[in-house]
Amino acid sequence: MRPVRLMKVFVTRRIPPEGRAALARAADCEVEQWDSDEPIPAKELERGVAGAHGLLCLLTDHVDKRLLDAAGANLKVISTMSVGVDHLALEEIKKRGIRVGYTPDVLTDATAELAMSLLLTTCRRLPEAIEEVRNGGWTSWKPLWMCGYGLTQSTVGIIGLGRIGQAIARRLKPFGIQRFLYTGRQPRPQEAAEFQAEFVSTPKLAAESDFIIVACSLTPATKGLCNKDFFQQMKTTAVFINISRGDVVNQDDLYEALASGQIAAAGLDVTTPEPLPTNHPLLTLKNCVILPHIGSATYGTRNTMSLLAANNLLAGLRGEPMPSELKL
Repeated sequence: MRPVRLMKVFVTRRIPPEGRAALARAADCEVEQWDSDEPIPAKELERGVAGAHGLLCLLTDHVDKRLLDAAGANLKVISTMSVGVDHLALEEIKKRGIRVGYTPDVLTDATAELAMSLLLTTCRRLPEAIEEVRNGGWTSWKPLWMCGYGLTQSTVGIIGLGRIGQAIARRLKPFGIQRFLYTGRQPRPQEAAEFQAEFVSTPKLAAESDFIIVACSLTPATKGLCNKDFFQQMKTTAVFINISRGDVVNQDDLYEALASGQIAAAGLDVTTPEPLPTNHPLLTLKNCVILPHIGSATYGTRNTMSLLAANNLLAGLRGEPMPSELKL
């Protein structure tokens, strides 16, 4: 009896246990993993992917033409443990007939929760308040000390009313938001109806919103969307939140807007680059809250993401429908 030829799978990082277990149970695969919580160096990635039939990667792994060439003709499936795919050279992947799996939906709630946390943390100045308690700045109750901005009766602008944008709006409604605005590629009347959200131009959203939340995908159209012109159109009392991708924002322009008082505050869960250098000017500002890209960072969500990524990979290798395939 001829021995069954195993399909080689390369995993670019340690992944949560549920995904790891699914791969371990796959008797038709030989799995090699970069055994670290830190990103794999480019040379090691090229070595590991050589001859692989399947690649399970993260959003920090740049899958470009060079890496695809290093992988060779065996590569049939790329499964990314992310909803974003801007790290993948999709045109090149499509040319080679490689299938792509990704993990939408499963991180929507966790990311929306984080967006709410970041919004409230920023607009109510919580890091500053905590620091004042620690350094002795809290001397007595003062009428205007540590005042921030409340959500009740406010106008909220959401850039990108997709799954995550809708989940954020749904969580914001009970806070008594007076008006929702949104912008994107096109109006989404069915989705917007739940919030009575109004589709407007980007300049109108910038000018009329008290709070702006960026929840769009990174595309050529959205890269650098939030720039000097955008910030100059915002209210001086407005708060800006980005949970999408760092490249949607021109960070030099954001720094100027914050430092000059053009806008009140900003909260970022994503930056360019990641991690942000510790000497970056944005980190010198009290009115800028920066988190280390933890939108989906709950134990349950990351486990579910890893399992979906593993199941996408295995289904693709076996020529079956993927649970979540990106149609190229």
